[in-house]
Amino acid sequence: MADRPLQITAGLLALLIATLVLGTALALASQSGGASLHPADWSAIRFTILQALLSTAFSCALAIPTARALMRRRFPGRQALILLMGAPFLLPVIVAVLGLLTIYGRSGLLNAALQAVGIAPISIYGLWGVVLAHVFFNLPLATRILLNGWHAIPAERFRLAETLNLPSLFRHIELPMLRATLPGAALSIFLVCLTSFVVALTLGGGPKATTLELAIYQALRFDFDPGKAALLAAIQFAICTAAVTLSARFTLPSALGAGLDRSLVLRAPKGRKAQDAIVITAGALFLLLPLFAVLIEGLPALPFLPIEVWQAATRSIWMALASAALSTTAALTLAQATARKGSRLLELSAMLPLSASGLVLGTGLFLMVRPYIRPEDVALPVTILVNALMSLPFLYRLLFPEAQALHAAYDRLAQAMALTGWPRLRYLTLPRLARPLGLGTGLAAALSMGDLGVIALFAGQGQATLPLVVQRLSGAYRMDEAAAAALLLVALSFTLFALCDLGGRRAAP
Repeated sequence: MADRPLQITAGLLALLIATLVLGTALALASQSGGASLHPADWSAIRFTILQALLSTAFSCALAIPTARALMRRRFPGRQALILLMGAPFLLPVIVAVLGLLTIYGRSGLLNAALQAVGIAPISIYGLWGVVLAHVFFNLPLATRILLNGWHAIPAERFRLAETLNLPSLFRHIELPMLRATLPGAALSIFLVCLTSFVVALTLGGGPKATTLELAIYQALRFDFDPGKAALLAAIQFAICTAAVTLSARFTLPSALGAGLDRSLVLRAPKGRKAQDAIVITAGALFLLLPLFAVLIEGLPALPFLPIEVWQAATRSIWMALASAALSTTAALTLAQATARKGSRLLELSAMLPLSASGLVLGTGLFLMVRPYIRPEDVALPVTILVNALMSLPFLYRLLFPEAQALHAAYDRLAQAMALTGWPRLRYLTLPRLARPLGLGTGLAAALSMGDLGVIALFAGQGQATLPLVVQRLSGAYRMDEAAAAALLLVALSFTLFALCDLGGRRAAP
């Protein structure tokens, strides 16, 4: 009986999430009846899939030697470098793109070096620029996933293989781990690249380098064609749903078994030290140079930012906090209810937003509210809601294992003490889940702080968030101010994340 209010709340929450996600899909389908696809739209579909496939292939191919080199080498700053692999999860996309332009753009450091030696400059715009940016974001993600896979290999397997004098440790031990880990990582990266908006908006464009996300945005904001936007969004929804289904089917279980939790240190073959050093150095430079470029360019102009930047920063902060609060509350409710009852429907509802991108959800909501109210009037609440929905699956996955362990360890004791409702939440659940709650809330706040998707679709003149202001400044070629605003955005995003994460760790018993 004590679980009934929680289960009812979780059920209503799951129904609301399904209504929002599937309701927007139905709204898109109902509005796309008279629309048809033109050759440019088919080109956008092909380009979207092509750049996602190329970005995934390069990210995974480069992650394997990077993760392997980091696994078998010990050097000063190694842990800091590995921690840096989490930066793309917090770094606003528009900021990273500005950093990449500083290094690889028309007047960037790379082209300056090429011109100095008489080589023609290269262009970062188009297909290869989009792929480069996506590799920048997803190479660290793939590397971290593969590092976790290598750490999960029991050290006893390597000792046994050496005792048996197996000719290839990679073939017999490491390759099975990669077969179990890499498909899921690749499909996750493919899904992220498929729904990328800011990268295509900044580095793509034009008839030959337009993604579905960008085509949807253009159809609504410039062509004023809701039917076409709905049709394109419905196609994107179908592709994303297929990708999510494939990710569940092709993630293979590991067959390595359990070990004795001894630390694993790979023994590098002789003569490979220089090779590993080159791989690690190249990866570090690829990640760090754009970040340092934003820092160096943004600092001088920071004191001279116009007032609208600070207004947008204030707006972004409270929107990020509101979105994080909604997402964390929903994830905690669904994680607790699923841990106690094991409902697959509740779990499915928490993961359902992965089937649609933020822009697709925003397009559906745009079409739903347009007959009754101006979309600009609800720009900020809709942005908060969509950002909360998009971060919900990540928070749920973070909280569910902890909630499951908490239920297994303390549920009988809580029942014996008649600890239910608010007292159970206050004295048992929140303290025991404080660490993942702090981490998840900080992650949701940082992701919302850097989002440039729905707000670009809805916002009027006085509703711009900080990422939108950065995009507008860079589009107007006010690059010094754009770099300073980008630096402010990075500082605020990392501050929100650090405060939430630190608060969660301090609140933990």
